[in-house]
Amino acid sequence: MAAVGEPALLDFLKTPVATFQDFVVLSGRAFGNIFRSPHYTDDIFLQMDVIGIGSLPIVMFIGLFSGLIMGLQSSRALATYGQQDQMGEILAFTLIRELGPVLVALLVAGRNASGIASEIGSMRVTEQIDAMRALGTDPIKKLVTPRLIATAVVLPLLTIIADFIGLLGGYFIAWSLFSMPASQYWTSVYQDLAFNDVVQGLVKPFAFAIIIALVGCFYGMRTTGGTQGVGRATTTAVVTSSMWIFVASYFIDLAILIFVNLR
Repeated sequence: MAAVGEPALLDFLKTPVATFQDFVVLSGRAFGNIFRSPHYTDDIFLQMDVIGIGSLPIVMFIGLFSGLIMGLQSSRALATYGQQDQMGEILAFTLIRELGPVLVALLVAGRNASGIASEIGSMRVTEQIDAMRALGTDPIKKLVTPRLIATAVVLPLLTIIADFIGLLGGYFIAWSLFSMPASQYWTSVYQDLAFNDVVQGLVKPFAFAIIIALVGCFYGMRTTGGTQGVGRATTTAVVTSSMWIFVASYFIDLAILIFVNLR
């Protein structure tokens, strides 16, 4: 005999399960469209410009001050133990492996996941997407796949730029506080970075890019309720993509740790 609360529990689970199912279907179609023509190359380059070039100033700004702040904070602890020469190693390990990819992804999520959701959501509520279908155009191929490809290309590049600018900020602190020579700082950065650190620093932004693009497009395509619905979709896209960035970061760290230990 079924428990009294079972129907209510099943009703509660219906919405999240159906939402996840729709997201998987959208993701599968978006990835499948990568290998099918037409590829809408112009839309891809347009989105690369909007997402990549448009995000470059804020990414450089955050990268610089991340390096400056980390340099100041680590300098106090390192000076206590006389290990100032390790500043380059600590900054490189922290920025490239963890902080740089996550910070850049959160910034791009706030700027572009919201933009993607609001743009596609506006098209949804004004019935432009229905018009695409009526004209024989696949909205997922036209709207989702170009944004997925563009974000997957530019986010790792933005992360590399932010990491380098952050290391420059760290060098400024090392030079101004400890008069550390450039050769000593950059040698420690280069020598102490392992191959796994570089791989992790590039795999993460690629995975984060997929999350940002697909989540933004998913909530944009599901927008209902006019302008208020667009606002809800925008907020939900930013919050959801930011949460999944941290979840994905943990599982990538865990997978790489297991892989390294098995070698």
